[in-house]
Amino acid sequence: MANLIRKSFDSPEETRPFEDGKGQLQLVHMEGGGVGRATFEPGWRWSQHVKPIAQTDSCQAAHKGYFVSGRMKVVMDDGEETEYGPGDFAIIPPGHDAWTVGDEACVVIDWQGFGDYAKK
Repeated sequence: MANLIRKSFDSPEETRPFEDGKGQLQLVHMEGGGVGRATFEPGWRWSQHVKPIAQTDSCQAAHKGYFVSGRMKVVMDDGEETEYGPGDFAIIPPGHDAWTVGDEACVVIDWQGFGDYAKK
């Protein structure tokens, strides 16, 4: 018999802050892995606010996510780039930098790449 599971980002099992108070990741643990809601504040940039935590040259997490609000520019190590915004689904392979665009926080729900993201 299946069991119903209810979890909420309003009471996450784990919260991981980014450097300089530029946002946070709220994580709930599911059977298939972590699902996260990340808030990237204006001025956030992976290479400044997560790289010191990850200690890699670029983000090595693969992401499958949905953009709830705000905008984010992603540039792959090979130079390919795109910008995501509200309503966009994204598949982002490892090997990228990213940053918020504009003066609104960017909120992303990710069900693949946040399990180890910004983990100290």
